[in-house]
Amino acid sequence: MRKTLLVTGGAGFIGSNFIHYVLDNTSDLEIINLDKLTYAGNPDNLKSIEKDPRYRFVKGDICHEKTVDELVKEADMAVNFAAETHVDRSLMHAGSFIQTDVYGTFILLEAMRKHGLEKFIQVSTDEVYGSIESGSFKETDVLNPRNPYSASKAGADRLAYSFFATYGLPIIITRASNNFGPYQHPEKVIPLFISNAIDKNPLPLYGDGLNVRDWLYVQDHCSALFFLLRKGAAGEVYNVGGGNEMTNIEITRMILSELGRPESLIKPVKDRLGHDRRYSLSLEKIKDIGWQPEHDFHEALKYTVRWYCENEWWWRKVKDRKGFSDYYRAQYEDR
Repeated sequence: MRKTLLVTGGAGFIGSNFIHYVLDNTSDLEIINLDKLTYAGNPDNLKSIEKDPRYRFVKGDICHEKTVDELVKEADMAVNFAAETHVDRSLMHAGSFIQTDVYGTFILLEAMRKHGLEKFIQVSTDEVYGSIESGSFKETDVLNPRNPYSASKAGADRLAYSFFATYGLPIIITRASNNFGPYQHPEKVIPLFISNAIDKNPLPLYGDGLNVRDWLYVQDHCSALFFLLRKGAAGEVYNVGGGNEMTNIEITRMILSELGRPESLIKPVKDRLGHDRRYSLSLEKIKDIGWQPEHDFHEALKYTVRWYCENEWWWRKVKDRKGFSDYYRAQYEDR
């Protein structure tokens, strides 16, 4: 007998990849995808599965109590990807981040408390820890978010845990490092730089380019979430990373090399406010229960570059939207 998995924010980058992953790797789950379809939600991400009988799309907001209540009532499990995620946008419009990331999570948790679910995964981020000069953050380390986006994710993270601690709900929190791969909105550094390089346009690199991020191929993130749906323990936090720490300048040069473009396309720009220097996660806990990333970073990056080369129809539609070129000329997310 099939069970129902509610995925919120499933038209976004990671959410849509996760839906594809689940449908490709199991026959015992049906998926309901609840997505508001903001600028970051793209129906084209799921075009190939629109007619799959195991998949249903519902356009709606996780802050809308009635909609969420009805869908949670149908579900057996849920994974919450729905969030505002762009740091620069959070510096200008923090209220929408608090509304979606914190209040929306609260609405989901309240519905779960009312109807019950076998498992609920709150997808958080490594940014809740803040920056670290050396070593790697463990799940027990103090959270120190440094911008409204990461603060909103930290709030949702701890709110989800409180529903486990207070009500005993089967909730898991994951904190993932920088994802990359197909269907990623070109507000993020890798797809922006790939698409700019394809068109021989400048690549706006923040500051000295030495900010360090751990890069996680999106398929590995999806496999980790799927693994935790089956084997993760309620009330636990799990870091999910790729173990691939790279500076932004290294990533930029790899992209240019893969596309055969000159480094003269690199255009240094003024650094972002509150730009965290380094993120790093300890993966010991999740590896101890049987999960680890499978994809080689360089091969995954090559595949990602090739995907954007072969799917210009997808990213050109996004970049052709009104205001995109002006906003992202010198602003992007290195995450």
